[in-house]
Amino acid sequence: MKYQSFKEFYPYYLSQHQNIVCRMLHFFGTVFAVLCLLAFIFSFNLVYLFLAIILGYGFAWVGHAFFEKNAPATFKYPLYSLLGDLMMVRDILTGRIKIF
Repeated sequence: MKYQSFKEFYPYYLSQHQNIVCRMLHFFGTVFAVLCLLAFIFSFNLVYLFLAIILGYGFAWVGHAFFEKNAPATFKYPLYSLLGDLMMVRDILTGRIKIF
């Protein structure tokens, strides 16, 4: 399916993240990646940029491979998936999605 907007994509994104452990891994991976990006912005140390990519994708892909048992949406929808990660973190922080 070809999504015309992120609003159309987000329900699909959530459907690919039903497992609570997968969601938790996405949450922590995204938070760590954002913190690394902030560290990079303030230090210009490329190690932080590398860590942001490794932590962000690494946690998520482990969640998909071992818990959700599906392919990450990143492969077909890279930008919508990134936005989905950020929106899911927001929804977890605001209590719309439960992980704890």
